[in-house]
This record gives sequence, C-alpha cells and structure tokens, in this order.
Amino acid sequence: MKSLKFLSTTIIAAVFLFACGGNEQSNNKAEADKQTTEKQEDKMPESIKMGKGVGEFTEVEVSDPLNKEWVERGQAIYDMKCSACHKLTDQRVVGPGFQGVTNRRKPEWIMNMITNVDVMLAEDPTAQKLLEECMTRMPNQNIKPDDARKILEFFRNNDVEKAGKKDEAINS
Repeated sequence: MKSLKFLSTTIIAAVFLFACGGNEQSNNKAEADKQTTEKQEDKMPESIKMGKGVGEFTEVEVSDPLNKEWVERGQAIYDMKCSACHKLTDQRVVGPGFQGVTNRRKPEWIMNMITNVDVMLAEDPTAQKLLEECMTRMPNQNIKPDDARKILEFFRNNDVEKAGKKDEAINS
C-alpha cells in the first residue's frame, strides 16, 4: 500500500513538473517567433511597410470627381478578367470581394497586386495572408499599368456605391 501511495505521489509530481516546464518552453518559442518576425520586418522594402506593396507603383494620384471614362473602361476589364473570381460586394467567391477595397488598401497596393501578382504573392505579407485565406493563387492577367489605373477608378466608384466612401486607406 505504501509503495502504491509513493508511486502515485511520484507520478503526480512528475506530471506537475513536466507541465510547468513545458510552459517555459512555449514562452521561449513565442519570444523566438516574435524576434524572427521583427527581423523579417526590418528586411522588408519600405514600400511594403508603407502598405504600397511591391511593384512599379510607388505613388498614385487619385482625384475627385471620378473619371467616368476610366470607370467605364475599368468595369469592362473587371467584367472580362476579374468577375469570375471576385464579386463587387464583400462576398468571397474564389478571391475576396472588392467592396471597400480602396478603404482597406492603398491605391499603389491595389495596382501592384493587379499588375505584379507573382511578386506580390511572394513578398507582400498582406497578399500572402489573402492567399492563405482564399487558398487559390491569383493568376497573372497581364494587365497593363494604364488599365490597372482604370480598374482602380472602377473600384473607387464601386466603393462609393456599395460602401458609401472611398480612398480611406490613403490616409492610413
């Protein structure tokens, strides 16, 4: 009976010590992960840190009122190349919905994602997060820079219509 009591006490003590020791190990791993993330952020290009993505677009001027010609051309491109995977609401189909995109993303990021999708998915953490969520890689549609600007104008118009505001990301 004494040996059974001793064995039970020993097992309980061992479990307690093991459980406590594992927490310290978890804390060390969390700290190491945090340091790794900070080092990766230090190496990021300034354009990514500023929310502009990676690509040729470093400064995009937007104006009011919207350019209606560009909105129409942007919609035609969207209808032809984007609408199968993206909706103009917040509904995700294959890719995320576009409602409010100009309020969440800077114009440079949007245009870089449209024209430089492969590099954005390889280097931009926001694009990588979207890929993880949607689980489908956006194909390169070979959209020219001038057409990307027209798509952006269409998105700005869509945000006014669907979200009641546009360009909120510019000031963030």
